[in-house]
Amino acid sequence: MSELIGTADQRDEPLAHRPSLRTHDRLQRALVERRLAEGEANELAEMLSYQASHDALTGLLNRYEFENRLEYLLQDAREHSREHALCYMDLDQFKIINDRCGHVAGDELLRQLAGELCDEVAQPEVATDHHTVARLGGDEFGLLLENCSLVRARQIAEGLLRRIEGFRFLWQGKRFAVGASVGLVSIDETSDSASGLLRAADSACYVAKDGGRHRIHVYRLDDAELVRRSGEMRWVNRIRRALEENRFYLDYQPIVGIQRSPGSEGFVEFLLRMEDEAGHRISPDAFMPAAERYQIATRLDEWVLRSAFDWVRSNPGQVPLCSINLSGQSLGDLDFLRFVLRQFEETQIPPHKVCFEITETAAIANLALATHFLETLRSLGCRFALDDFGTGFSSFAYLKKLPVDFLKIDGLFVRGLADDRFDLAVIRSIVEIGRVLGKRTVAESVENDTVLRRLETIGVDYAQGDGIRPPEPLETFDWPGGNELLTGRAAGRLHPSAGQLILPF
Repeated sequence: MSELIGTADQRDEPLAHRPSLRTHDRLQRALVERRLAEGEANELAEMLSYQASHDALTGLLNRYEFENRLEYLLQDAREHSREHALCYMDLDQFKIINDRCGHVAGDELLRQLAGELCDEVAQPEVATDHHTVARLGGDEFGLLLENCSLVRARQIAEGLLRRIEGFRFLWQGKRFAVGASVGLVSIDETSDSASGLLRAADSACYVAKDGGRHRIHVYRLDDAELVRRSGEMRWVNRIRRALEENRFYLDYQPIVGIQRSPGSEGFVEFLLRMEDEAGHRISPDAFMPAAERYQIATRLDEWVLRSAFDWVRSNPGQVPLCSINLSGQSLGDLDFLRFVLRQFEETQIPPHKVCFEITETAAIANLALATHFLETLRSLGCRFALDDFGTGFSSFAYLKKLPVDFLKIDGLFVRGLADDRFDLAVIRSIVEIGRVLGKRTVAESVENDTVLRRLETIGVDYAQGDGIRPPEPLETFDWPGGNELLTGRAAGRLHPSAGQLILPF
């Protein structure tokens, strides 16, 4: 009854000014809805904040938040003369698992390894101070170790490597072992910047990887290896700019048949060149080591393949066979293999018109993947040449396992052929092995008529070098008659004024 009568103040109010029971309920409901909405807004804000600072796949901090905390530790080190440590970790062989088992398996591996890292850092003997674990991208992880000397940081990193070494990834009944390479750098009052610390740790990590993988490298300013790597990083930046600004182009160089035998017509090798910011030509010897070390060689191979295929499609009948170099990185990349297959499908270039050159070192380094790559494309009709043959210790031992068509004899043996009996013996043995296995031989770096005639006598099938014809820009390709220019036998007359071998095509 009291609820109906109301308070004394309410009884004194005019009736028209008193809220009805229905109005009162609406006000209560609106108040509740407002509070719920505010709660949902707070939850949404918290969720967005979490997503902005955490990696969606692993639940670890992401690179953005990691860099924020690195900035904080750098400022703390400067203001209070404290020492912290940055640990940069890159997984070894992750790409192989990702390629063999698929991206779903790769994602699951990253999730499980993230858990392993967190568990190790949470160990009582490690977690004496606050440490941060983050996924920096791909298969790279970062750790910030607060109030931690480099000596202590190395001990923690060694514990992480032991944990990863003991970890086994199970996928569809198969067990996989993984490893990691670690770069360590101190964060102290002398440190330059957060970005500089990340670059230093990244460089140290790659030195560890180059040193044999599954090891640790500590960054020091006077480290000669890191100075070299810094120079390579500058090349990487130049390569990326050249790709963006379309400053790569192709040269061509003929490979001529020097025997009077059927099917000994010559062919052409396409060679990658870069133009620098000032318009100067740069040989791949200057930039390819950095491209391979920093995993961008495949991007260059893709550029070469597209450019070469476009030229062959636009110039049908000009050459019976074109040879294209591939890096070892591409040879073990299943995504690149799929890219090559798509290029053949899109351009409709006959596969028998393409020969891929691979180095002996790259093929042997990953024999199973290399063999799969070769067999897949050879089944379409492509041919393969083993470049720089004879320089490896296991050249002949692996030759039976590699389905190649040509052996390119390294110029190291060819240049001294005229007066070096050892070089003569090596080349003779390569020619004989080639005949037994049904593979043709190509001599590189032929510089004069004497060497050319000696190669012809020994039985080498083809010759290539500046003495025959130096590389020229593909856009100047000017051999009227196309195949007729390549099918003639090289008689080897050395031009008296130019010092260059003139071939009677």
